[in-house]
Amino acid sequence: MLSAAFAFLHHLAAFALVAAIVVEFVLIRQPIDPANARRLALADMVVGISAGVLLVVGLLRVFYFEKGAAFYLHNAAFIAKLALFVAVALLSIYPTLKFLSWRKGRIDAAAVPAIRRILHLELVGVVLILLCAALMARGIGFLG
Repeated sequence: MLSAAFAFLHHLAAFALVAAIVVEFVLIRQPIDPANARRLALADMVVGISAGVLLVVGLLRVFYFEKGAAFYLHNAAFIAKLALFVAVALLSIYPTLKFLSWRKGRIDAAAVPAIRRILHLELVGVVLILLCAALMARGIGFLG
């Protein structure tokens, strides 16, 4: 039962992460005023919290539940999934810093096109993570 609860929490965090990135993408298309800057910062906070929960719960599942660490750590799809997760996390740093500065009133409209491109890349990364998860769950990519 505990394994199912962790699987549910993992999926819930993943859906929350995707939803928050989509909200950011929608908000960044609107004019950046103080109210919208606060909404962007809030959506970005949800991205960060969801990513943190996703990582912690995912690692708990790898090491304490499911198929065991040996299965995951010897699977190319899992390694790719983890690498993509790190890449998306690194991509999210720039928008986070901008959203925080905008919340303080230092709105930089010139940064919007770059942030939109980054959000596109984050969504592509998430889609690739889902592909890797599906492959991994079926044992595709096992290296040993």
